[in-house]
Amino acid sequence: MRRGRVVSGIVGATCMIAAACSSTSGPGVQLTIRKGSSFREAADSLSAHGLVRSAKVFSLYAKLRRRDRSLRWGTYVLRPGMSWEQMLDALRLGRGVIHVVTIPEGYSIADIDPLLIDALDLTQDSLDAAVRDTSLLHRLDIPTPTLEGYLFPDTYTFPDKISARDAVRMMVDEFEKAWKPEWTEQARAMKLTRHDIVTLASIVEREVRKDEERPVVAAVYLNRLKIGMPLMADPTVTYALGKKPGRVLLKDLRVKSPYNTYLRAGLPPGPIASPGAASMRASVNPAKVPYKFFVAAPDGHHEFRRTYAEHLAAIKMIRGAKRDSLKP
Repeated sequence: MRRGRVVSGIVGATCMIAAACSSTSGPGVQLTIRKGSSFREAADSLSAHGLVRSAKVFSLYAKLRRRDRSLRWGTYVLRPGMSWEQMLDALRLGRGVIHVVTIPEGYSIADIDPLLIDALDLTQDSLDAAVRDTSLLHRLDIPTPTLEGYLFPDTYTFPDKISARDAVRMMVDEFEKAWKPEWTEQARAMKLTRHDIVTLASIVEREVRKDEERPVVAAVYLNRLKIGMPLMADPTVTYALGKKPGRVLLKDLRVKSPYNTYLRAGLPPGPIASPGAASMRASVNPAKVPYKFFVAAPDGHHEFRRTYAEHLAAIKMIRGAKRDSLKP
């Protein structure tokens, strides 16, 4: 009985310390509990982020409550005003766990899916259904069967246990926020739809490595469109083949697909990837240049030319520069 009274007294005293040591207000705080962390390491992290004043006392409190033996790792958003009991519940049950996922510019649905499957524990079937959501396709006036190009590239904070449909809706919502109303008017003046612009921007995104070249590359493709010349965009061919962007071989150019812009004039049916805001802006504000051809140099910049003869000379120049760079 004496020992029980002592333990009871310690618990009671620790509970009073918990009330005194807990913060009472403030915005949510993001922190990560690493996989394999001990409870004391988690308590140290909570203390470092100002969520508890004493990691030692909090650890003792959890131990006396027998709540220090189960800990779910992950990235959390916790409020400083939470009681220690609420904080222990959060750590045990994973309440407040979030998932931070970065979708890079120029990623296609095929590239995005593995990121979401891994981070959010989703299935491929659920994502396949989500990107074919007819209500979203109708809302965005998309004529293609999927939301390719409309899953906006950004860093997302997804809540735990989010569904594939809700995750996709979050990304579509960000696309709609990124699209400027004036771009719609600019597209109409160019006799293009928003879908056309997103499609063009997706090609620009896959082609360009230097930001300042986006409006120029967009202008080249628009100049080709105006005269009925095929776009001859390599990224559309790799998309048609289901390959990663990269070198295109002569045999690849023969693939029969509406996305093969070597064989089919005009824009492809839809985007080949998710363009960022910079590529969409460049596509409705193309540079005023006469170029119809460009070739990439080893450092990532492009050489732009007006005529095919000039283009061939530029290719020869770049090949010569490559050979010279390989000389001892």
